[in-house]
Amino acid sequence: MSGDLSELLKELKIQSTDELFKDIPESIRTKTLGLPKGMDEDEVRRVAGEYAGMNKTVNQSHSFLGFGLYNHFVPAAIANVVNRNEFLTAYTPYQAEISQGIMQALFEYQSLVAELLEMDAVNSSMYDVSTSLGEAARMAKNITGKDEFIVPKYISRNKRAVLENYAKGAEIKIKEVNLDENGMIDLTSLRKELTDDTCGVYVEYPNMFGIIDTNVSKIKEIIGDERIFVAGINPISLGVLAPPGKFGVDIAIGEGQVLGLGLNFGGPVVGIFGTKEQYIRKMPGKIMGITKDHNGKVAYSMILQTREQHIRRERAVTNMTSNQALMAIASAVYLSLLGDSGLRKIGEVNMGRTKELIEIVNEFGITMPYQASPVFNEFLIRLNESKTFVARIAKKYNLIPGYMLGKEYGFNDRNKSNIVVNVTERNTDDDFNAFREFLREVA
Repeated sequence: MSGDLSELLKELKIQSTDELFKDIPESIRTKTLGLPKGMDEDEVRRVAGEYAGMNKTVNQSHSFLGFGLYNHFVPAAIANVVNRNEFLTAYTPYQAEISQGIMQALFEYQSLVAELLEMDAVNSSMYDVSTSLGEAARMAKNITGKDEFIVPKYISRNKRAVLENYAKGAEIKIKEVNLDENGMIDLTSLRKELTDDTCGVYVEYPNMFGIIDTNVSKIKEIIGDERIFVAGINPISLGVLAPPGKFGVDIAIGEGQVLGLGLNFGGPVVGIFGTKEQYIRKMPGKIMGITKDHNGKVAYSMILQTREQHIRRERAVTNMTSNQALMAIASAVYLSLLGDSGLRKIGEVNMGRTKELIEIVNEFGITMPYQASPVFNEFLIRLNESKTFVARIAKKYNLIPGYMLGKEYGFNDRNKSNIVVNVTERNTDDDFNAFREFLREVA
């Protein structure tokens, strides 16, 4: 083996295998996995199992953590469908004649989500909502030929980081618009930020603080048809909230994790992407279509592919080379199981339970910066205690009180804790009681 290694190193013109990793800073390189040498497979599995057992899931805590990924109930039927070999082992359906099943499933996903959003077309999915946002910004530039993209001051750092990566390559300038005193898009600030170079404006409802931004309905009138209006939505909220199509939205994006995917330690997830009919050829990803074969029978085919790898080449609008087909199918199963009434019920329960927790928060006089604004299933609270103290009291009650905002969002006061609290249909009265006892000590 050593002789083979020497030959390989000689062929590669390097002295050691360490040179293969010279682009990775020394400070973040992993020298070892922490395992003793010479362990057999059974021993490795046992040790790995012990490590895995150190993880603590939301099901073992009183959890009010959301902020992008949410603990909703996942019907058992979803796993029964997506674990079928026809779906689980399938890849992108290039050969239509042998991929009719997965094409039909993705066609159904597109149809269901398009109806949910009230958008003309939805692609077969993106990797996640962050890549959907990056692609939406690039699409806005491609449509308008302009290079400034406006986003709210407060969006999750994951979205912002991915957007910045896209913007750098596409030479897009990102500008921010402030929120008003109600935590909604400041329309006066937006008007000031608009220029002749603005290609698009992105807003969210519910936004990062869970606020249902009623200013969304005025955005299209302000920015006009020469700019692209991009809206970020929580798809499960559309059981009770108006869909983006009603507000003149040109591109609608969202995180589909809430549609039956569970948490799964953070992934996999699925990005939703929909647009108006006139912009379909500028939309990234794939679209499955329905047609008839030469015998007149229903057939499915891939009617749009916008990537560069094979079909589009230099005319491609994206270099995203795949999608989240299995997760999209899971979302389709979820929407099929719930239907209109089920989705509405989930939304009503989420809003109702959130209102109950807000009432508990109010019992202790806790500061809620945007208390007057309507929320879906998240809200912001501010505690006059340090994060360290708050975390210690939360641990005492086996509680995850929510997502603590830090310096990355401009919350720099070490003596205050700003927490985005999330409530879903899975939160129980025991969870609420634990939260009440927690507040009793930190208020």
